[in-house]
Amino acid sequence: ASASQVWLKGGDTSVTTAPGIAAALLSHGITPVAIKPGTERSVCGGSAVRFTFPVTGGWVNLATLHGTIYHRGGILFLARGTSKKIEVSDFVINVHQGVLTAEVNGNAKARVPLLNVSLAHASIHKGRHSVRISGIVLTLTKTAASALDTTFGTTLFKAGLELGTASTTLKV
Repeated sequence: ASASQVWLKGGDTSVTTAPGIAAALLSHGITPVAIKPGTERSVCGGSAVRFTFPVTGGWVNLATLHGTIYHRGGILFLARGTSKKIEVSDFVINVHQGVLTAEVNGNAKARVPLLNVSLAHASIHKGRHSVRISGIVLTLTKTAASALDTTFGTTLFKAGLELGTASTTLKV
């Protein structure tokens, strides 16, 4: 490993839904719920939801910000009054490929690209024992949009839909 590559000792990643996303989901009878150890809370006067997931490991190159970040927890999407649901969990962010993958419905063999990850407008603050990256833009992949629409019988989800922004604090 190069001198600028470090192993991650923990941290967390928070995802805040874009304006209107939470309301659109709820208006279609879809409720997103955090899967432990992930957490959720309303922000912006209830117009958005912030999910936070612990970082469990990975590595990052501090010079290039390439790396892989592992998380625990996830999000369960439930359709009110039906048995329709989809669970995405144990997220892995492949920073240099710009994608977040997730296990689907607890099946480690069914890992799919869920979100595109862009650091184009992110701000990066490097400390002695941590790196904080904020302003990460997250957009829905075609695979995820199709799976969500098929599961819930909607046309709500589109590839490229800006789902929200993320910030991560990585302990190194």
